[in-house]
Amino acid sequence: MKTYITLMIYLLYIVLLFNCKNEKHETVIYNKPNILFILSDDHTSQAWGIYGGIIKDHVKNKNIKRLANEGVVLNNAFCTNSICSPSRASILTGQYSHINQVYTLREPLPDSHPNIAKTLGDNGYQTAVIGKWHLVKQPEGFQYFNVLPGQGRYWDPILKSKDNWKDGHNGSVGKVYKGFSTDVITDLTIQYLKQRDVSKPFFMMCNFKATHEPFEYPDRFKDLYNDIDIPEPQSLLDFGKGTGGRTFVGQKLENLEARWEEAYRRPDEFWTSYPGLPFEKEGLDSIGLRQKIYQKFVKDFMRCGATIDDNIGKLLDYLDEAGITDNTIVVYTADQGYFLGEHGFFDKRLIYEESLRMPFVIRYPKELNGGQRIDDIILNIDFAALLADYAGIEKPNYMQGESFRENLKGKPLRGWRKNMYYQYWLHEPKRPAHFGVRNDRYKLAYFYGKGLNKYGASKTETSPTWEFYDLEKDPKELNNAIRDSVYQPVIKIMKEEIKQLQLQYKVPKIE
Repeated sequence: MKTYITLMIYLLYIVLLFNCKNEKHETVIYNKPNILFILSDDHTSQAWGIYGGIIKDHVKNKNIKRLANEGVVLNNAFCTNSICSPSRASILTGQYSHINQVYTLREPLPDSHPNIAKTLGDNGYQTAVIGKWHLVKQPEGFQYFNVLPGQGRYWDPILKSKDNWKDGHNGSVGKVYKGFSTDVITDLTIQYLKQRDVSKPFFMMCNFKATHEPFEYPDRFKDLYNDIDIPEPQSLLDFGKGTGGRTFVGQKLENLEARWEEAYRRPDEFWTSYPGLPFEKEGLDSIGLRQKIYQKFVKDFMRCGATIDDNIGKLLDYLDEAGITDNTIVVYTADQGYFLGEHGFFDKRLIYEESLRMPFVIRYPKELNGGQRIDDIILNIDFAALLADYAGIEKPNYMQGESFRENLKGKPLRGWRKNMYYQYWLHEPKRPAHFGVRNDRYKLAYFYGKGLNKYGASKTETSPTWEFYDLEKDPKELNNAIRDSVYQPVIKIMKEEIKQLQLQYKVPKIE
């Protein structure tokens, strides 16, 4: 009798497995949810269209809206070090940069360092990453990977797999895939998912290069925004250090135009190309030039971002066609924010809102009600703990972050954080190294201005300065109120909070 029952169970398993591989709709034979984690580069919240802002009516965001309507949006998700490699390392490890040792742009994760892919893989998940990696060494914990060397390129991208791996950003190895990067990465992701072992849950990272500089785009979007002017941010014409007490110059839009010029004049020598060159600037004064640079920059950015929205739609459609939507967690986020002309800036790195904020949406039909928004402060070091929680895994000791699963249901755990700690390590005089704290109203930052021998950091030190902003009265951070007597009690408290957070997260002292 036992033999008969065992045989029947085995035959049922074979039938289910056959159905999974041969029917359009897969039969789920595991209890844990699948996880599709979509990660873009620099796709800032201003360009999502669901966070408001001056360009919300211009961005192409049908599928981002779809995710938001069917999932939960985080209003206050923040990165802990606003630059590509460190943020990706924090997402993977649940750790601050000083713990995972990825401070700047060329450090790899240490050999055998724990990460969420390893943790999920050890607990029955198939793990894969396709697209941007940017962590120098071969990915660990992913049973399958096919990733760009360094930043990669937008057109006919080269991707490296286990079969042809070579450490570093060298693009001479790997396989060329014809097409535009965002489209290619999506197609490869779907191809992998179609061929996977359907008897196990998957953790799939689909990592886009878009919308990283140089913001290229395919022909289908080349006429998007022609003959219209995009609204300008309030502080677009903020030159130098501005008039609001900012203590450093920052990365101005004119530096981007200088790159366009060099790329056009030295196409064989410059590190990249840009769409829509040459850029004509003859006869323009400083204000006219700034405004024209902004129009080209923000239109290129949105055209590039349109490719992300297209491909999110492809991924969601695949889940529907495969019949696994209900049992699949979908996350879409960007590795950090990005300045789109605010303060006259482009790029990221700073503790200011446009750079600090990470747009984030999550859909999980089995557990989360669609159309919700959460105001709790969530950090990129929390993402790994959340995914472990959904997989039924007790939070590993190596993670500094916390699961926000209950927050997503509107029930934050007692004692959930009321503030967050930030530190940027890649010092250079126009954007000094700094740390700071942000809560639901105020922000305090200390620009200590030292490279501390970090990879790529300048050895030229800058004078230490403090900046303080009341985000309720000054949401655009245009007035450094560090010397305002009204705020001195708050500033004193926040300086103590910085010390407490540094102790909590084991931040090394700045000498």
